[in-house]
Amino acid sequence: MLLRNVVVIGAGPAGLTAAYELIKAGVKPSVFEMGSRVGGIARTEVYKGYRMDIGGHRFFTKVTEVEAMWQAVLGDDFLVRPRLSRIYYDRKFILYPLRFVDALSKLGLARSSIILLSYFQSKLFPYRQENNFEEWVSNRFGRRLYRIFFKTYTEKVWGIPCTQLSAQWAAQRIQGLSLPRAVWNAIFGQRGAKNVKSLIEQFNYPRLGPGMLWERTQQIVEARGGEVRLETEVIKVLHRSGQVYGVVARHHGIEETIEADAVISTMPISELIARLDPPAPEDVRNGAARLTYRDFLTVGLIIDQANLFPDNWIYIHAPEVKVGRIQNFKNWSPEMVADVHKTFLGLEYFCLEGDELWSMSDVDLIQLATRELDRMGLASAADVEDGVVVRQPKAYPVYTGDYEVYLERIRGFLDSIPNLQTVGRNGLHMYNNQDHSMLTAMLAVKNLMGLGQHDVWSVNVERAYHEEIRLPSSSLD
Repeated sequence: MLLRNVVVIGAGPAGLTAAYELIKAGVKPSVFEMGSRVGGIARTEVYKGYRMDIGGHRFFTKVTEVEAMWQAVLGDDFLVRPRLSRIYYDRKFILYPLRFVDALSKLGLARSSIILLSYFQSKLFPYRQENNFEEWVSNRFGRRLYRIFFKTYTEKVWGIPCTQLSAQWAAQRIQGLSLPRAVWNAIFGQRGAKNVKSLIEQFNYPRLGPGMLWERTQQIVEARGGEVRLETEVIKVLHRSGQVYGVVARHHGIEETIEADAVISTMPISELIARLDPPAPEDVRNGAARLTYRDFLTVGLIIDQANLFPDNWIYIHAPEVKVGRIQNFKNWSPEMVADVHKTFLGLEYFCLEGDELWSMSDVDLIQLATRELDRMGLASAADVEDGVVVRQPKAYPVYTGDYEVYLERIRGFLDSIPNLQTVGRNGLHMYNNQDHSMLTAMLAVKNLMGLGQHDVWSVNVERAYHEEIRLPSSSLD
């Protein structure tokens, strides 16, 4: 296909990677981003000189194309950082990945023995059919370890019982790990677990946060003749006879029709279907409307202490507090904080857009985060100087109910429009990571340029998927 005018919807990792690949191929894309800055969920927010990573993004990949782009764009600003994370459970901090002596001392010999007995019981009497997350995990780790390390945190993240989460989601996110392997790793370390994609002890990280990568990419795209329009929302995707031919974009209330030879979309696939003109078939629209998402917000707290704890992040398994995860941005990169004598923490609350947490005022959320930080003994409330709240809608596509049926229906329809490519986490309704999203964009560009027919829906796992397999089942990306 001869490409002249390519529209990219969204300036997150997938969208800007697509634009970067198009520029390299001599095509000048138009990128439309409804937000006020690039990066999507991988952007870096700045408050009074303090930098916040939305969700925490480790840069580690097995995909050589992605690694090459990171290095080319960031150069010497791509730091190597040590990784340390722990689980807060029962008022104790347990190293993760597990360390045998540490885990045994924190959980106790009696509880550890019960975990092992529960595991053997699950092997003898497993769930015959793995219909949901709870059954899938229990069969591999035992019911007791499931309750300790999976259930509370997972339900805090997703806001629904584990029995309503798909077993496929567990299979995607917790690959290659079982209790025997986890114990082996805890005793002998990573050398005994070369094929498990979780136990990464260091990672790369941009000096000024992940947004630095995407701001640089924006500059490259624009310097080579492409354009990135911020605060511009695509409200219609125009198609006829099995081809897209343009979009309608709105900027500050003014609508404009832009012709396109092809469109690469990273917007939530449910929204893409709703914005097709003419409309998609009714069964496709109904299926898209039933896809759901999980949102979250981050409360950033500036604390008058130079050093609080050494972790990059801590998973909070305690049901007595609402916070789910805490990022220590200074430990991601020292330049994330404006004052070396202070610390900047990000307390993450998983919620649904419009629910009680989401709707709380910023002042109340800062007070809540301050109280919970003090309650866990991570910092004194008296040392909290200031705070800021950043809300992130549609952060995670949810794998519930008959989502696979709806998604297959949508995919079947979109396959009939070959010059409309959907990529990225929300564009595919696939809970992937940053490098995974980037690879889908790279392959989509190849598809449009006639360089093979790559199935972006199957980009997953053995080649591209690297993010840690962790007992608290969530994502840092």
